[in-house]
Amino acid sequence: MPKGRTIVDTIKFGIIINRLAEQLAENHGNFENTCIIGIQEKGVKLASRLQQQLQATHAIEADFGKLDITFYRDDFRVRDKPLKASATQVDFQVEGRDIILIDDVVYTGRTIHAAITAIQDLGRPNTIKLLCMVDRRFNRHFPVKTDYTGVQVDALDEAYVKVSWEDIDGKDEVLIFSAK
Repeated sequence: MPKGRTIVDTIKFGIIINRLAEQLAENHGNFENTCIIGIQEKGVKLASRLQQQLQATHAIEADFGKLDITFYRDDFRVRDKPLKASATQVDFQVEGRDIILIDDVVYTGRTIHAAITAIQDLGRPNTIKLLCMVDRRFNRHFPVKTDYTGVQVDALDEAYVKVSWEDIDGKDEVLIFSAK
């Protein structure tokens, strides 16, 4: 893949994480009835980072889960190679709880649709709020709207947006790759 253009650098990335954590703390208090669920795999990275920030700045220990949606996707049967599912780890009740569902990039809404279906198999939550690092707000296939957004990106369908993580990619940043 060619080199992407940086749209969120490391400094701004940290500021966004802090802002999102502050918004969560402001709106959910001590998280008594709120839990955080990250969508495997990159959503879990963001959820974990937010969990760490909430702990460091507000001493908040929210219930934290990891959700795999592989077999909830509407396209899992049309793949060329076998899918590799990750484990779902939600070791708490979701029934009647407020859930913060987290993914790194929201684009067509298909991932979020699958995640909501998967959560409903675990119980009936009170509310589900959506948090993402990048909202590609155009080209939705499902009527999905983010409640907490790091940054909005208006990109053509052919463009690719990638959230890079320091422990995986060597740097916290958001990149956009053009189709050409």
